[in-house]
Order: sequence, then C-alpha cells, then structure tokens
Amino acid sequence: SLTSAVAMASMTAPRLPFLAARTCSAAAAFSSLSSSPLQCCPVKRTSATNTNSAPLLSASRPGAPAADGVGSADLNRLRASAMPVADSPLPTYTDPHELPRPLTGADLMESGGEGLKVAYQGFPGAYSESAAKKAYPHCQTVPCEHFDTAFQAVENCTVDRAVLPLENTLGGSIHRNYDLLLRHELHIVGDVRLAVRHCLLANRGVKIGDLRSVMSHPQALAQCEHTLTELGIEQRQAVDDTAGAAKLVTEQMLQDTGAVASSLAAELYGLDILAENIQDEKENVTRFMMLAREPIVPQVDKPFKTSIVFPLEDWKPAQLLKALAVFALRDINLTKIESRPHKKRPFRVADDTFSTPVKYFNYLFYVDLEASMADPKTRKALGNLEEFAPFVRVLGSYPTDVSEV
Repeated sequence: SLTSAVAMASMTAPRLPFLAARTCSAAAAFSSLSSSPLQCCPVKRTSATNTNSAPLLSASRPGAPAADGVGSADLNRLRASAMPVADSPLPTYTDPHELPRPLTGADLMESGGEGLKVAYQGFPGAYSESAAKKAYPHCQTVPCEHFDTAFQAVENCTVDRAVLPLENTLGGSIHRNYDLLLRHELHIVGDVRLAVRHCLLANRGVKIGDLRSVMSHPQALAQCEHTLTELGIEQRQAVDDTAGAAKLVTEQMLQDTGAVASSLAAELYGLDILAENIQDEKENVTRFMMLAREPIVPQVDKPFKTSIVFPLEDWKPAQLLKALAVFALRDINLTKIESRPHKKRPFRVADDTFSTPVKYFNYLFYVDLEASMADPKTRKALGNLEEFAPFVRVLGSYPTDVSEV
C-alpha cells in the first residue's frame, strides 16, 4: 500500500549523523549541510499539510486489521472529502519514447548557459570573462567592479551565476574570495581552469624602450616580475584589473606606460602587443569557481570535488591531525588545504602552563576533498569531523574540470 511504501522509504533512507530527521529532496538535504541559502528569489511552495484535503493516514475503523503497524484508511471519508478536479484531458502519448525526461543536474552543468547572466570581476577583456565564457559558452557576461559585487549580484538575483578566481599556479590563493565564501550564502557548483597568457600592451607606435612603467593587477605584476625587469621596466602600478589597466592606457593615451593584460584586451582597447607570454613561468593556470544560489545534486558517475570549511575549538596536541584523519581512514584524498584567520574569534588561549596565558592566532581551514557528497563515506567523514569542529560547512560538491587547459 502507499502508506506501507512511505513507511518503508523512511526506514531505509540514509540518515546523516549530524542532520535532524526530515523529509526533503536530495538537493535540499545537501543544502542543509552547507547552511541555508539566502532566499533572494521568493518561490511559492505548497504546504506539506493541506487543510482542504483529507488526511491520508486516518484512524482505522473499529475492528479493522492493521497492516505493518499502520491503520487502514477510511475510504468513505476520503471519497467524501475529495477536492473537485477540473475537467481537462490528460496528455496521451502513443510512443513511450515521447514521454518527457526529467531534468537532471548533469543537464544543467553540460548546457552552454543559454539565457544565463554570469558575473565576473573586472572590465571586458579580463581573464575572468574568458573563464566565464569557458564555463558557460553561450552566457551573457556581466562585469563587476569588485569580487564582493559579484557575490551580491548572484544573491539578489541580478545575475544567475558568478565565475571568480580561487587560486593560481604562480600567485597562489586569492584570499579575498575565500573570505567571501564564508560571508555569503552561495554554493560552488563547478570549477574551470584557464591558461593565463600575459602580454605587454602599449598604445600604437610605442616601443618597449619607451616604457618607464607598467600597470596591471597585483597578481599579474607578480607573475611577470622577472621578465619585466629584464625588459628594463622598473616601475609598477597596481590596479584592480588587467583589462582595466589596458583601458586606462588607452583612455589616457599614455606613451611611457604599458599594461600587462590579455590579447583580447589589446583587441578590445586598440593596443599593440609588444611581447607575448611574458609570465615568468610558462605554465600559468588559474582555477575559477562557479557560484550559484542553489547547490547541484551531487553524483558518483564522474569526478567530483567537495569543498568545506571548519574551525577547531579545543586545541590539543595533534588536533588538526585528528581532524584530517577522518578522511585518511576512509581513503578520501585531499587536494587542497588553506588556513585563513578566524575573524570572529581571532585568538585562542593556550593551556595555562605558564604564569601568563599565551594567546595564539586562531584559524579557519578550507579543504578540498576528492569526493562527492553522494558517496556515503564522505557524509560519514564529515559527521566524524563534527566531533572535532564547532561547525562544518559544505561550500559545494561539484564536478571537477578535467578538460585540457
């Protein structure tokens, strides 16, 4: 019977050790792990209890047998309370293959982003715009002045997604975005890797020997430090964006200042390319995260990565080792660990072994797992981790970019 099926499903459904029991979809269950997302776009939801319809599990008739411990329904009462249904014909299908197929998370990830508005930080021609186009080839890109602006644009439904940098093979992590991940209630739904090929740009007619300074994003300047010095350019000017630097050189018609930016920026702003691939190391790759208001449903049929953040409260010897051991014991590989200051609790007091208490800096730990939240051992590991951490927040469980850079 329907009631028996419901009872059986509730008995066999997997329970996460750190989630309260409740009926929810797979996406909603995953969302609860990563804390409730900010509801920017109100969605009308039907109540789980409809006062106009008869309860499905009504009291059984006196003397009626009970099946599997659940009372049988009063059919007469159900018929009497049934709501009227509009007299509309049901769709008919002559071929079973014509039946509509439910939309899956894979469909959303593999689509080209038609109709999506995707935010990125910087001016048109920025590397982030190229990453957004690689992630969603047919999207409409929306430039944002700051990283925080892109986060807010997704939260308040101005855009559908954001593509923002997380780490670079030469410059390391973009710490600002790690901090913003904890401040905002967004979810990582994918990542994309982009090969960064820096160019030295200048106005038409300007030669390398004419340049006394160069402007660009601090990360780009750091990635080209030795090459720029060898070219005889000593002065550096840091700006918010590589494409923004190219835009300034053009607008101010600078003759002694160049820009480090992409070849696309040179094309957009009418600049000459004086030198290509000027990064100090030729393998220069940036990993970008794809952000959305809602998480995707994790899978196990393709490579997935799960990103989490947690603090440690009781600092005893080897406490971090014990926390990370929950993954080693289950053969879950860690691909990244990043520590950031715990701004809400910046200090921790060491054991009072000295007359004067010693204060140490306190940290949050961002960890990437080579695992999917759809795998039971991943959920068990995070449940085990909560024994050591005051909280564990899942930032996202998403497909890994395995495409060629």
